[in-house]
Amino acid sequence: MLGTALLLLIALLAVSVPVAAVMGVLGLALNQFFSSIPLYLAMGDIVWNASSEYILIAIPMFVMLGEILLRSGIAHRVYAAIATWLSWLPGGLMHANIGTCAMFAATSGSSVATAATVGVVALPQVKIRGYDEPLFLGTLAAGGTLGILIPPSINFILYGLLTQTSVPRLYLAGMIPGLLLTAFFMVIVLVYCLVSPAKGGTPVESSWRDRLRSLKDLVAPLFIFGVVVGSIYAGWATPTEAASMGVFAALVLAAWERALSWPMMKAVFEGTMRTTAMIMLIIIAAQFLNFVLANIGVTDGVAKAIEALGLGKVGTMLLLIVFYLILGCFMETISMMILTTPFVFPIVVGLGWDPIWWGIVLTILIEAALVTPPVGLNLYVVQSLRTTGAIADVIRGALPFVGAMLALILLLMAFPDIALGLPRWVMGGS
Repeated sequence: MLGTALLLLIALLAVSVPVAAVMGVLGLALNQFFSSIPLYLAMGDIVWNASSEYILIAIPMFVMLGEILLRSGIAHRVYAAIATWLSWLPGGLMHANIGTCAMFAATSGSSVATAATVGVVALPQVKIRGYDEPLFLGTLAAGGTLGILIPPSINFILYGLLTQTSVPRLYLAGMIPGLLLTAFFMVIVLVYCLVSPAKGGTPVESSWRDRLRSLKDLVAPLFIFGVVVGSIYAGWATPTEAASMGVFAALVLAAWERALSWPMMKAVFEGTMRTTAMIMLIIIAAQFLNFVLANIGVTDGVAKAIEALGLGKVGTMLLLIVFYLILGCFMETISMMILTTPFVFPIVVGLGWDPIWWGIVLTILIEAALVTPPVGLNLYVVQSLRTTGAIADVIRGALPFVGAMLALILLLMAFPDIALGLPRWVMGGS
């Protein structure tokens, strides 16, 4: 049964069927072959329940927030400001790519939005400054993944929904790992450019006067981060309400910058609708597939098979890491989270791992899936911004950063308080 499901999944993905359709077709096929009752009759109920969750309203809000920052030109000014502060390092604007992704991640909830926004601003600099193109592209693809680790994050909202875990605690738990991963990415660029200075392109010269003048352009993302995350921990808003407040704050900033117009808002609405529709279709299809898998016994079968291996707490975790790295090569990230969490989460918690800690580790594994071929979404986002060149350049540049993600996971396994310390200190509890 499990073998049939995997073969059908891989076959459908191999012929480029959209991920949501793959999960829907797979659910219907498994129902036909392995269930004695028509499970598809519950589809209406599943669609309604999956699309009426209050917390999911945060998804279009965070997507819209990123769209407003991009269309209003605020993202361009943030990039220019960070470039004046970081471009003196070996690697120049590649550090600005990563730094801007980290700062944009603190206002957006989406890795795709982060990679696309920073990529649009940064890519022209490859030719102008003579950077090593694959490495430069890799910083954009990998830097974009920070969008789901540094709060606010759409993936944390989905994980909290699936596991009944506190989203505010997840946000706090993601802060230090997110900053650490940013530092790891920058160290990779630094090492590459120290070993081979030609990869770092022509240095960008900035005076202290330029740097101090640019600080005003960093106020916007910090203001939005304060509104979104600050309102949650001040007890003024839920994550969903905070996302809406973030959109309002972004609109105020766009109006202040005299960038608010009907054509701009039309582009914002179109981008938001496209991305939200894609995410919601994946969520609905994945919920139906999970329902079928649970009813035909696949979920319990996989859990028992993993437990029967008797690998222990650490061994099982290492096996799950390998499992997600392989699965991430073939599945879109949101669908991977929704599809696997129902049977993996009980195993992880049963072994004694903290559910908040696992939420952070799972998010990092999903980040790796965003930049591993052949289905790494951020790879295609960055490639779509180019006018020439093969996607192999983006893949080659992004792979070294996967090593940084794995290093962070091992660090979290050795020192769980890297993730758990801040939520414990701020919110109490064990």
